[in-house]
Amino acid sequence: MKRPGFRVLAVWCPDWPAAAAAAVADLSPLRPVVVLHANRVVACSAVARDAGVRRGLTRREAQARCPDLYVAQADPDRDARLFEPVATAVDATVPGVEVLRPGLLVLAARGAARYFGSEEEAAERLVDAVAALGVECRIGIADELSAAVIAARRAQIVAPGAAANFLAPLPVGELAVEPSLAPPERAELVDLLHRLGLRRIGDFAALTPAEVASRFGADAIRAHRCARAEPERPPSAAPPAPDLVVEYRCDPPIERVDAAAFAGRMLATRLHERLAAASVACTRLAVHAETAAGEALSRIWRCAQPLTPETTADRVRWQLDGWLTHRARNTGKRGRTGDAEPPPSAPITLLRLEPVEVVAAGALQLGLWGGVGEEDQRARRALTRVQGLLGGEAVRIGVLSGGRGPVERVTLITFGEELVPAADPGLPWPGRLPQPAPAVVLGNRPEVRLESGDGSPIWLTDRGEFTAEPAELHWGSRSWRVAGWAGPWLLDERWWAPGDSGSAVRVQILLDTEERALLLLGYDHIWHVEGLYE
Repeated sequence: MKRPGFRVLAVWCPDWPAAAAAAVADLSPLRPVVVLHANRVVACSAVARDAGVRRGLTRREAQARCPDLYVAQADPDRDARLFEPVATAVDATVPGVEVLRPGLLVLAARGAARYFGSEEEAAERLVDAVAALGVECRIGIADELSAAVIAARRAQIVAPGAAANFLAPLPVGELAVEPSLAPPERAELVDLLHRLGLRRIGDFAALTPAEVASRFGADAIRAHRCARAEPERPPSAAPPAPDLVVEYRCDPPIERVDAAAFAGRMLATRLHERLAAASVACTRLAVHAETAAGEALSRIWRCAQPLTPETTADRVRWQLDGWLTHRARNTGKRGRTGDAEPPPSAPITLLRLEPVEVVAAGALQLGLWGGVGEEDQRARRALTRVQGLLGGEAVRIGVLSGGRGPVERVTLITFGEELVPAADPGLPWPGRLPQPAPAVVLGNRPEVRLESGDGSPIWLTDRGEFTAEPAELHWGSRSWRVAGWAGPWLLDERWWAPGDSGSAVRVQILLDTEERALLLLGYDHIWHVEGLYE
């Protein structure tokens, strides 16, 4: 159901990480700039793109295309700190700003259009307000948030009710471009849609919701709603639940960024304890602060996925860093006489976090180590310690690889090295073991005996079928009745290699007494246990 009269205005600053890095280094606008993460280009300026630099290139490849590049490392703190003046300027022109990420913010367009007379006039005023800071921005307006963000990349105002027609001819990859609205797995969905021949957003939107829901995952349903320009979460307006709000009175008042980061992390922990007790997770967070001068500061952050304690602490740190630094520059900065930022004239006396929007806690998926962020770091330090005691090759990490069997599907990489699989898992692998995959893979492949009801061993006929129905399986001194099986599936790999027949067979066996299933691999008329299903 469409919301009558509702419109979203998006303000997008192109290549913000590169613009922030250039501002810190005080570079000329004509100097090409790239931002690297893990030795890959994650952002670049328009001048660098004109020279052939693209995201995803290695540092060496980028410098080969543009030798005059200024290379900076990715720094979310820097990006957020320098974006705060932009958010403040927009908020001073049109109140109700909501930050999606440094470089992109949204707000309700209806009030701005009424105040300035039209959406076009409101867009011009905002462009002027941001340009006064020496920053380039583009404005997009549409009925829904995703459409407005995509329109901002084209500096376009989409007429009311025309968002679906505006999106239809665009490449389907546009649904995965903005990281604040699309989770990382959206790229896999886009790749799948390309392989299915759905190259435009309109092609994807032409599918019915039932077809999408029955064939794809939950994120595909959200992407499909975006493609059809159906209602999404609007910029926040409802008040937060009062029992979830946490605050901290700063004693002594906070004047430095490091103290603000410590307070923010502590407050984030308290917030998530309350969220966990209420079985909810936060997707929109309001950060409030009060200063000794009686000023009230506030900013809302929106996230594509539920916040964790660590991501909450990051956003609080970014926001406080931006406030403290921006206020310091506006209250008598001492100039470039030292590396440290001078303290603001009015320190922060109160911090408050308000979850503006919450979702069910099931939306928060924990990682392999039982958590994210700090737990990952502790696990990494522990593995490094074990590696130092036992040697470099003693600690290995499994990486999903290409192959047909469960052993081939895992490549073990020495901890600390680049995680490159032995074979590409994205390639088609005809004859691959069907799902589900075994929970445990046995590298030693112990021998077992598969027998019929009369005790005779079972193998295969020339037609690839069992010589008799399996009735009993013997593993060492233990025996189980066979309740069922799937297969056999013949393997005929490397038949061209002399001396390496590669002929084998796989079968799944369900044991009767323990309700456990085994994956058997047979070759040379002997059965081996290759995997266990739990």
